[in-house]
Amino acid sequence: MAKVKYDIENQGNTSAILSEAKSTYGLQTYISLFSSAGIGCYGFKEEGFYCIATVELLERRLKIQSYNHKCVYNSGYICGDMTMPETKEKIFSELDFWKKGYNITDLDVLIATPPCQGMSVANHKKKDELKRNSLVVESIKMTKQIKPKFFIYENVRAFLNSICTDIDGKDKSIKEAIDTNLSGDYNILYQVLNFKDYGNPSSRTRTLVIGVRKDLKEITPFDIFPDKQQEKTLKQVIGHLPSLTKMGEISDNDIYHNFRKYSPHMEAWIADIKEGQSAFDNTDPSKIPHTVKDGVMVYNANKNGDKYTRQYWNKVAPCIHTRNDILASQNTVHPTDNRVFSIREIMLMMSVPTSFMWSDIPFNDLNTMSDKLKREFLKKEEINIRQNLGEAVPTVIFRQIAHKIRRFLCKPTLSEQDIKGLIEKKSLTTQSCLLNYIKHTNHYNFAELSKISELANALREDNSAYYTRQDICYSIIKHLPDPKDYIELNILEPSIGVGNFLPTLIQKYSSVQTVNIDVVDIDIYSIEILKELVSKIKIPSNIHISYINEDFLLYNFDKKYDIIVGNPPYKKITKEKDLLSQYKAGLYNKDTNNIFSFFIEKAMKIGNVVSLIVPKSLINAPEFNATRSLMKEKQISHIIDFGEKGFKGVKIETISFILNTQKKPQNTIVESYITDEVKEHKQTYLMDSTFPYWIIYRNDEFDEVVNKMKFNVFKAYRDRVITKAITKKNGKIRVLKSRNIGNNGIINIPEYDSYIDDIDGLDVAKYLNQTNCVLLPNLTYNPRACFLPKGCIADGSVAILTLTDNTDSITKADLDFYATDSFTKFYAIARNLGTRSLNIDNNSVFFFGKLKQ
Repeated sequence: MAKVKYDIENQGNTSAILSEAKSTYGLQTYISLFSSAGIGCYGFKEEGFYCIATVELLERRLKIQSYNHKCVYNSGYICGDMTMPETKEKIFSELDFWKKGYNITDLDVLIATPPCQGMSVANHKKKDELKRNSLVVESIKMTKQIKPKFFIYENVRAFLNSICTDIDGKDKSIKEAIDTNLSGDYNILYQVLNFKDYGNPSSRTRTLVIGVRKDLKEITPFDIFPDKQQEKTLKQVIGHLPSLTKMGEISDNDIYHNFRKYSPHMEAWIADIKEGQSAFDNTDPSKIPHTVKDGVMVYNANKNGDKYTRQYWNKVAPCIHTRNDILASQNTVHPTDNRVFSIREIMLMMSVPTSFMWSDIPFNDLNTMSDKLKREFLKKEEINIRQNLGEAVPTVIFRQIAHKIRRFLCKPTLSEQDIKGLIEKKSLTTQSCLLNYIKHTNHYNFAELSKISELANALREDNSAYYTRQDICYSIIKHLPDPKDYIELNILEPSIGVGNFLPTLIQKYSSVQTVNIDVVDIDIYSIEILKELVSKIKIPSNIHISYINEDFLLYNFDKKYDIIVGNPPYKKITKEKDLLSQYKAGLYNKDTNNIFSFFIEKAMKIGNVVSLIVPKSLINAPEFNATRSLMKEKQISHIIDFGEKGFKGVKIETISFILNTQKKPQNTIVESYITDEVKEHKQTYLMDSTFPYWIIYRNDEFDEVVNKMKFNVFKAYRDRVITKAITKKNGKIRVLKSRNIGNNGIINIPEYDSYIDDIDGLDVAKYLNQTNCVLLPNLTYNPRACFLPKGCIADGSVAILTLTDNTDSITKADLDFYATDSFTKFYAIARNLGTRSLNIDNNSVFFFGKLKQ
């Protein structure tokens, strides 16, 4: 996609230009907080993004942004304190203007690089750290309010573990604050990395936090992460620049390539040192850094070993610090010249392009000024420029991220209809055709090809194989154990399909010394497709993939796995009795025929950490009581409730879990795609044996109702025989259906009411004219109840409840309580906010109790 190249500040009709750009390319927008001179954000400008607002406290830095025409409108340059309401109001005003003027519905990117004085290890005079670090919380607040598609935070190595005062007033780590406030809406990647490995020409270890809004399908933070690149030596970066040997010298062709002056007597301190040596290594005492007081030589303290240190030509350039203007700072001495690095050299080491402007005076005009004017300019501007460079995000890092975001935003989505048309056109349902197509096409990435392969698989429904989106894979893998915990890592994916989890697993564990990934599938067709797909991605040398074409449940694995992750098939085995008996052999839960339950049990036997996507019915269905009992004895650190958002077109609710077979229950984090919230509780609280199943949304409101009621007083019955085929509009016995059930009464509905003449031989007949039978509509979050009237019976849309203790009784007040707001909220939580698994069965009937006296 070509970039938009308008220099909008110099155009007469800004609105017309933007409208044209929007219709041609779309308008990719961003807001930058704590933006300093905008050096990092310049990468977004280079990639054609439009800056809606940029906020900086110091006007001299904000002016540099204006020299580079960062914002379209002058009102976008906001000089202010991010803790002040008026500053935030200006941001929202600019955003509102763009939304109304250019029909922008969402901000694309929010960038925040808050001041790091409270966290930097280079700052030995930390004061009021919590106040400083709470500027991060202002970034979190803005992200939470604006909800951009992407957010990017960049800061020092110690960023995530530093303490801040969060929105709730509690002191916590910055990582915890980000998670608490944003992980409900975003998939977030936290990474400490050295930018030298990602295209920046100097060493710079920083923390990068990338958030991708969860409604964006098929993209993960890894997809917009900078690419690993071969590091460059200092000579490769600045070796082409002319040597500067005279103090105060300015290059004829480049005002920014200058020899910054220092006290002449200090030159002897560094004149004789070689690459890698410090002035403190001099053997001549007079050449060791010192001051003279009352005629006595007092040597300078050598707190940092990198002061007065000459750098290496053939090593990566050092980290650029704020005080890069003095010899006494860290790693500032040129490899051969007796000086600190020039501004231009530092710009190159920070990947700042030559097009970046430090003044409103054109670069060519600066170079043609007299020597006197050049010196006056540098005297006025040099320290500000150097400080900005020392605090900046390297331009190349943000440019890579911007490029990848823009590519995603501008790329048309490959719809299921498009894929089906492609499959038909290319005859991709034939294995040989599909393999050949994957081998020779360069049109699609791994995720798109795996989706094509999944839809082309004629056996996908027989094998219950469905495509797992990349963003869903990431939401699970982000919680798997930290790569730093392993030297060698063994991973198993037990029902690999076409390998949807592989790219993210490879990215997450690319830093582990050895990673062995065993992938299993019963379908040789899927394995062959997978091999071809894997050839399309770059596999690091530390990753080793082994393919096993076997039935996971029957295969004898000869090792224990550190991690087992995947999406097993969801289907019941009913006809293949011999196979079913083989599967069930040695299993704890004998009450289910659903194959995913078997996968859970076997994975727990051979894996340390198990993470699977499974139907949400695992949480509450009676047939999985034994499976839940087995699982809850181990640590379940995470549960993600996807609801119906996990698989498009598949009418099933799903969850994922992370279970550690080597640890006992501690805390469980529940991440919900239904509420867009993330909550943490003690595992024993959510899996309390007081209740018949897990209550993953349990809270104080739920507990208030629990304290008012006595539970487990009913057993439930539903008739599955009476249907429309055997009912009529008139008859001897009325058949009540769900809409007929009101709060403590029956509702008559013309053209809906049904009757039957004879119920002899029907099991439901046993309830006719019985007292103390309670009727509840099935499949509803609006519970209401009434007693079963004489001469009536109910069909399968209504549950018939009878007391488990015949000496007990139920009152009208009990039934009235079921229709209250507090019970309705309680019941939704009791059903785990499900949308499909709402049948009243012998587990869920537990929650229809009676009020305590």
